[in-house]
Amino acid sequence: MQIGELARRTALTVDAIRFYEKKRLLPKPARTQGHFRLYTIADIERVGFLRQMHGLGFSLREIRGLNDLRSEKIGVCESVRNLLKAKLVEVRRKHRELETLESQLMLDLRKCNRELKKRKGHSACTCPVLQEVHTNANLSGRTGRSVKGRLISEL
Repeated sequence: MQIGELARRTALTVDAIRFYEKKRLLPKPARTQGHFRLYTIADIERVGFLRQMHGLGFSLREIRGLNDLRSEKIGVCESVRNLLKAKLVEVRRKHRELETLESQLMLDLRKCNRELKKRKGHSACTCPVLQEVHTNANLSGRTGRSVKGRLISEL
């Protein structure tokens, strides 16, 4: 099958398939005399694996490592387990950061709600959240609000 058919069967774009080839996550396909790429059923399965691993949050480097391990088949379970454990640690760290960010956003929303409730029928004033960000930026020489030592824009 040609690249368009592989793209259709895997719900990817032709560009995505070429990208995976360029990154050596897919083997170079055979070519027709007219230089069209030819793919096999095994390529459909490989692309499915790549998509699944990408969906689990693995980087291209990690996917390449998993793909290499997958081809070995014997004695790789411990290596896969170590990769999964490392990914889980990373996901949990990001989860904690997102929970901190969620708390800050909820606090800011409450500030806005209080201010808007207080303003009813009065002239507009400076938004307390924007004022706090501006004040913090001037004090720290940075832009954005800090969440546990990191700028919100860095999260």
